[in-house]
Amino acid sequence: MDTEAQPTERDRSSLPGSPGAEGRSRFALVSRLAPWLPGGRTTLTVLVCLVFLLLLNAFVVQPFQIPSGSMEQGLRIGDRVLVNKLAYRFGAPPRRGDVVVFDGTGYFGNGDYVKRVVGVGGDHVVCCGKEGRLEVNGRPVDETAFLRPGDTPSSVPFDVVVPAGRLFLLGDHRSRSSDSRDHLGSPGGGMVPVSDVIGRAEWIVWPYAHWRHLTRPSAYARVPAASTGGAHG
Repeated sequence: MDTEAQPTERDRSSLPGSPGAEGRSRFALVSRLAPWLPGGRTTLTVLVCLVFLLLLNAFVVQPFQIPSGSMEQGLRIGDRVLVNKLAYRFGAPPRRGDVVVFDGTGYFGNGDYVKRVVGVGGDHVVCCGKEGRLEVNGRPVDETAFLRPGDTPSSVPFDVVVPAGRLFLLGDHRSRSSDSRDHLGSPGGGMVPVSDVIGRAEWIVWPYAHWRHLTRPSAYARVPAASTGGAHG
């Protein structure tokens, strides 16, 4: 005869590690903490939400406000964008066409900036080429999908090779953008280290009328890899 005791349904709910016990443990923890806080459970709920938002802001996504017209017409003054801070954290580098937010201290000036990646490490970036367009690794880039209407690719000629681990960045409103072209003679030659990139701008979330997902344009899709190992756009 089998004499081993078989737990009843009530016994199972109190076994260590069972869903019921775990739920009661969390409930008991809340019950113990709440009396210590003014406002009880309401205050505790608010604090948990605040901690969650702070962690989200620090490690996952962060909102930024667009302060100037350098990225018009895609990003307008006052727009709020959500920046994906995990986009480049696991080995995936910035790609040509990405709109990124970066710390420009020591390169562009103090503070954070938003620009479009035009060249990555090893790329040969020239403006303007025979067709009057920006050229990357010898391939003309048609920027009409995002360049502000009326702007030329650049009124300032340049011919640069982007060092490994750095980015060549331009604004979409070229005539109003202070970017890599304007800092070629500065420390770093206007090229921003990838390590100073905060993240990739993913969404315009405010104002509601401007709400949209920011996608990588196809203009760079045919740009060949740099001979020194640059990434495809």
